[in-house]
Amino acid sequence: MESLSVHWNLAAILCIMVTPVTRAASAKPNIVLLMADDLGIGDIGCYGNDTIRTPHIDRLAREGLKLTQHISAAPLCTPSRAAFMTGRYPIRSGMDLGNGGRIIFWTAASGGLPPNETTFATILQQQGYSTGLIGKWHLGVNCESRDDFCHHPNSHGFNYFYGMPFTLYSGCKPGTRIEFNGPMKPLLSFLTEMIGLGVLTLIALKYSKLLVVNGKFIVFCAIFGILFFITWYTWFQYSQYWNCILMRNHEITEQPMNIERTTFQILKEAHGFIERNKDDPFLLFVSLLHVHTPLITTKKFTGGSKHGTYGDSVEEMDYLVGSVVDYIDEAGLKNNTLIYFTSDHGGHIELAERNTQLGGWNGIYKGGKAVAGWEGGIRVPGIFRWPGVIAPDTVYDEPTSLMDIFPTVVHLGGGELPTDRIIDGRNLMPLLQNPALHSEHEFLFHHCGPHLHAARWHEKESGTVWKVHFITPVFSPEGAGGCYDSKPCPCDGDRVTYHNPPLLFDISTDPSESSPLQLHLKPQYMQAINRIKHAIEEHQRTIIPVPQQLSFMNNLWKPWLQPCCGTFPFCWCDKDINLTLES
Repeated sequence: MESLSVHWNLAAILCIMVTPVTRAASAKPNIVLLMADDLGIGDIGCYGNDTIRTPHIDRLAREGLKLTQHISAAPLCTPSRAAFMTGRYPIRSGMDLGNGGRIIFWTAASGGLPPNETTFATILQQQGYSTGLIGKWHLGVNCESRDDFCHHPNSHGFNYFYGMPFTLYSGCKPGTRIEFNGPMKPLLSFLTEMIGLGVLTLIALKYSKLLVVNGKFIVFCAIFGILFFITWYTWFQYSQYWNCILMRNHEITEQPMNIERTTFQILKEAHGFIERNKDDPFLLFVSLLHVHTPLITTKKFTGGSKHGTYGDSVEEMDYLVGSVVDYIDEAGLKNNTLIYFTSDHGGHIELAERNTQLGGWNGIYKGGKAVAGWEGGIRVPGIFRWPGVIAPDTVYDEPTSLMDIFPTVVHLGGGELPTDRIIDGRNLMPLLQNPALHSEHEFLFHHCGPHLHAARWHEKESGTVWKVHFITPVFSPEGAGGCYDSKPCPCDGDRVTYHNPPLLFDISTDPSESSPLQLHLKPQYMQAINRIKHAIEEHQRTIIPVPQQLSFMNNLWKPWLQPCCGTFPFCWCDKDINLTLES
């Protein structure tokens, strides 16, 4: 009996020791992050659109909190997502400064989110969370070999990944004219022309007898030029095999991907991740392919909107968001799950085919995708829902950033912020629970590649949000709000205007930035500009040179890094052909 009593006492002690830990673990909320691709803030009903139907996103806003001045750290996919994942301006990680472009151009490029960067997924993984990424990545795959996966989501804190390591583009849709705005195609075209011109020059010199030229050498140069052209032209024409692939963790499941069924495969994977992990804390990042072109709207939603294919795609995206939210609610996780919805940057307004708009609408805001200064490129939706924690039907008007998700998620997951680097984001939970408070952001800086185009100052004493523009793109045609000839607008050169003195706006009263303030009218205007200039100087002193992930060499296609389902270059497979979504 004495022995039995000892056993019972030990069991009681163990229960006392274990119970608080179990409760603490169960108290950790699930976190679901939903990010659209290239969605304009003006495309959603709760942000003012009354012609495209987005009932599920609108419901999230009614049941939670809506941010009206939510800002992306960059106006393009790769740098914006790098900032989102790390809570740091992308220039700090080498993800927004280079001579090879402003995004990653190939799955087989060696650039990407550096291994020494810490993501919110890595920290939550260390806190015992199951972490998953379903959908688009676009932050690199390999560094030195085809299977080192140094930039891959699994190497940045995600236990599970299913989706595109790259991004949608026109080559992913059979029958679509390929548009590729990388730096390589113009360069290769130029080199081909130079080789052809060189061959013609050699022929002219030989037959004019101005120079003795070996005929075999001319033939060799001609054959080299033809093979060079065939190689790179075929390379671009069949780029869907190199870029348009789906992976499950490190395994390629489709090469090239079948975009007609990708939408519901992603939805099926999101449901499956929730189902597998519903009994423990999880972080799920659903990075939607909608509404990036080519628009991959399924038949169920085709022709249903008032705005053609693009409107159809937005309405399908809304359905996907609603399906994920409903699955959370039906699994009994509603009250213990923070749900967040946003876009990576503004809509691509220049995209159109004849009279059909294929890109997004940014509402009252000027500019769009790739434009780092004007609001249309960087102001994005920001919606949070967490019943019992965040008050419903709340609107918050002060400046916040996509970078804020990093410290917010880390805080909720019980982790600690890295102390060996600057974190530019701020924990949003105090604001989400008490919108009467001020934003912790006093200044936000808006880079376009290596250039700082604009900055804003939140003057908390008055509540004014001042916005200064030092560089603005030259829109074409004039007054169009975008660069319809170059698609998209450049960061520098003769296609931008340098302002000295800079343009100043009070975007708390003029959010569309339609009327620059006349600086001579009030002394406080120049005072605001000088205060922002001083903050910029302080900010730039914190920028430490790092390896440039988007340099020309890092953004080249490297065949030895190419993910391949088969024996290179015969890369094709379809391992998910029998997978269908149960309706």
